[in-house]
Parts: sequence; structure tokens; C-alpha cells
Amino acid sequence: MLGSRRRARPLDRARRAAVRGAHRADARLPLGELARGVLRKVFPDHWSFLLGELALYSFLVLLLTGVYLTFFFDPSTAESAYRGTYAPLRGVRMSQAYLSTLRISFDVRGGLLIRQTHHWAAILFLSAIGAHMLRVFLTGAFRRPREANWTIGVTLFLLALLEGFCGYSLPDDLLSGTGLRIAQGIVLSVPVVGTYLDMFVFGGEFPGHDIVSRLYPVHILLVPGLLLGLITLHVLLVFTLKHTQWPGPGRTGRNVIGLPFFPQYLAKSGGLFFMVFGLLAALGALAQVNPIWAYGPYRPDVVSTGSQPDWYVGFLEGALRLMPGVETRLWGHTVAWNPLLTGVVLPGLLFAALYSYPFFERWVTGATGERHLCDRPRNRPARTGLGVAALSCYAVLLLAGGQDVIAFVFDVPVSGVTWVLRVGFFAVPAGAFWLTRRLALALQAHDRDLLTEGEETGLVRQGLEGGFHPDHAPLPVPARLALLVREVPVPLEPVDPAPGGGPRRLADRTRTALSAWYYRDRIRFPATAEQRRKIAATLAGPDREPPPPPGD
Repeated sequence: MLGSRRRARPLDRARRAAVRGAHRADARLPLGELARGVLRKVFPDHWSFLLGELALYSFLVLLLTGVYLTFFFDPSTAESAYRGTYAPLRGVRMSQAYLSTLRISFDVRGGLLIRQTHHWAAILFLSAIGAHMLRVFLTGAFRRPREANWTIGVTLFLLALLEGFCGYSLPDDLLSGTGLRIAQGIVLSVPVVGTYLDMFVFGGEFPGHDIVSRLYPVHILLVPGLLLGLITLHVLLVFTLKHTQWPGPGRTGRNVIGLPFFPQYLAKSGGLFFMVFGLLAALGALAQVNPIWAYGPYRPDVVSTGSQPDWYVGFLEGALRLMPGVETRLWGHTVAWNPLLTGVVLPGLLFAALYSYPFFERWVTGATGERHLCDRPRNRPARTGLGVAALSCYAVLLLAGGQDVIAFVFDVPVSGVTWVLRVGFFAVPAGAFWLTRRLALALQAHDRDLLTEGEETGLVRQGLEGGFHPDHAPLPVPARLALLVREVPVPLEPVDPAPGGGPRRLADRTRTALSAWYYRDRIRFPATAEQRRKIAATLAGPDREPPPPPGD
């Protein structure tokens, strides 16, 4: 009894000292208030909001496995004969970059597992970023006040593409060397300064002796540092700004309903991290990826048959194969349109469209207030159609990246496959946009029928006239509310001509025409004036008064 009291006294003193230290630290640095705010942060409970966390956790796996790989990788292009475990390549001269990658794969304990886990984590990282951006785009979560976060997300996607290409090129195998050769051709296609850029990047005539040693610090220091900083800023903005949520009972533009960060959401998110880590480890152990020993070391005079890049840059490969080889001589300079248009102009237009879209839609809509409730994709037919059209265009280019393989498998001429895909590059996105827009309007009409008639119960009733009619039951209140709460933008009214006409008049006419094209097709939902007032109050953000009820 006396011994237990003596042992308890040091513990009590340590506890009191810890409390006093915490109070003193909080008086100088108000961390307590900040911690309470973070712990009380509420996150909506919906699976689609976990796509961003998939990207975050795959990035953490990338960091952990990448640090391990740096201990054994040598980014030198100095050549020596291979004397390692893999018998088919013994005696073959190769760079130290390729040799050290072979050593990691066959001689380092657990090296192949870590290397393949790292590669699968990179694929999942880019896939999760793409899916997360698509979710944000289709639901309108990029609108005010989240334009800056959307811009950061697009920059993260761009940096992730660069990081993936750099890491893919480091082993100096035949496949990655072919990709570097294509990249060098794209750099050379830049008018006037292409040769200077080529010498700066490669350090001499291709393949040079500096490209791997220059890509290495970019891959392990520069781009990861930028990614880590931007991810931190992205997460901080998510904490600071009000999180978007799906319409539902009690959910408005002025609140967030969900799970508190601690302990419920933290436990749920932590479980997701271990699931992602376990899945990537299982893929690294069981699913072979990038077997560089099958390709062999890079030689400038050899190109592997059926070489295909990873999916995230496959669209550039497809664009290069579809674009005809056309050159133009201008003022003593040769402009090679194939690599210039597909490798410089096309990605530039893609990311310019991604960066500018939130501001473009706000300009077309004329809306200035904050938006905190997610749109159902079917309620924005034009935006959803544009997203599906972009995905279909990407799918055509990805198929074009393997047109030689398609021709070989189906025993058809390569030229025929190329021309079919060239036509598809223009026809498929247009058809996908039209079909998606019509399907979205049809789904809106179905929602209207559910609101007016209710949902089918599965019972059939026979009328007095002898006919059979399906029985309907009114929708539950939560389901009815989820359908009714939607923002229906109306086309902008034509404006009076500006004094003197000129560019301002042209811009106004263009804006009015685009607004009419975006929002001309609308399905009217049955709602009373009182219900429309409640819907308008639900949609109103904290920065504005509830708008007048929409007149749809």
C-alpha cells in the first residue's frame, strides 16, 4: 500500500507538470484553440469524398517506398558489364542506372517488392487524382470559394504527370529510353528555341550523358517537394473552406452534416490508409509491372516492338501516331507539326481549359455567390456532356497509342486502324456529348415522374375498364428533398448594345450565346411557391441572402 502511494507521487507530479507545460505553451502559441477547431471539423460521410484521400495515401506510400529505393539506385550513365544474378543479361554492357535497377530487382532483399509497390502506387496516385478531379468537375465543387483549390488540384495533376514520367525514365531500359527519345523530339519541335532546350535538358546530342542524373534530383527532390507543399496547402484549404456536401435532410449551403474529424472520421480514414497500403503491397507482390529485364538496356539504334507507356501519358503517344507527318519551312526554320501540335499544343490546351473552366462557367452563368451543395451530374447536362466528351477523346487517343498492337491482334492494316481512329478523334467526343446530354435530360424527366407519380411498388392494379396499371407510392421525404434541391441556371438575357459597339458588344453577344447553349434545355419540376422559397434558402451560401425562388 505504501509502495503504491510512493509510485503514484512521481506520476502525479509528472501529470501536473505536463498540464502546466501545456497551459504555458498554449498561452504563448494558441495551439489548443487550433487543435479543438481541427478535432471538431465535420466531414460529409459519402464514398465519393474518399477519392482525394486515396490520392493522399498512395502518395504517402510513394514517399516511403521511394526513400528505400534511393539507398540502392545509382543514376549514372557510365557503362560496365553486368555480372549479377539474372543470367540472360550477364556480360551485356549497360549503364549503372540500369544495372542498379537490376540489382534492386534480383539481389536486394525485398527490392523487387518495394520497386513494384512503388510503381503501382504511382499508377494509383494518378488514377485517384484523375477520379477526384472528375468528381469535383461533375458536381461543381470547383465553384466559389474553391477556385484556388481547383487550380492547386490541376497543378498537382500536372506535377504528378511529370513525376511519373521522370520515375519511369530513370531505369534507362529500352522502353523508357524510347519514351525519352520521343520527349526529345517534342522538345526539338519547339520553334526557334527547341535546339537550345534540347541541349539544356540532355546535356548534348541524344541520348547524352546527363539526362538520367538530371532527372534523378527532379524525381526525388524538386517535384516531390512541390507536391508535398501543394498537397499540404490543398488539405489546409479543405479544412478552412466549408466542405461541399450532397443535398439531403438538414443540409444547406450554410452548414455541414457528417462525422467529426476525431475520433469517427480519423478512424475511418486511418482504416482506408491501411487498406490502400495493403492493396498496393499485394499488387507489388503478386502483379508484375515494368519488367525492365525483359526489355534490356537502352540502345539508341533499337526500338522495342509494341512499346507502350503508362496510361497517364498514353494519350500523347496516341496523338503522335494519329497526326500526319507534316513539316513547314519558315524563314530558315523547319516546323514539324506532328510533335509540336500533339506534344506541346495539345497538352497546353488541355491544361489551359482545366485551369480556366471555373471562371469560364461563372462568366457564362453570371453567378457570383458561394456554392456549397454538390450538383447531381444529370442536372448540369452541358457540363456533364463536356466531361464525358473529354474522357471519350482520351479513350480514343489511348487506343491510338496501341494501334500497331490492335492491327496485329485483329490482323488488319495499320493504316486502316489509324484512319478509323482519326475519324473517331472528332466523331466520338461529339457523339458522346450529344448522347450524354440527352441521357441527362432523360434522367431529369425520370426524376420529375418520380416526384409527380411516386415510385413503383411492384404491384399491378386492374381498372374498371379492364386495363392493368402499376401501383405507385409517394417518395420518402429525404428522397424527394434530394431531387427537389437543385440549382437551375437560366440563360442570360440579351444585353443592350454597348455605346459604339466594338469588342464589348462582341463579348456580350458571345456570352449570351454560350449561356443559351449551356442552359437552354431544362426539365421543370413540380414545386409550389413555398417549396421554391425553401429550395432557394437551402441553396444560399453564407455569403448571400436567400435568392428569390427560381421560375422554372
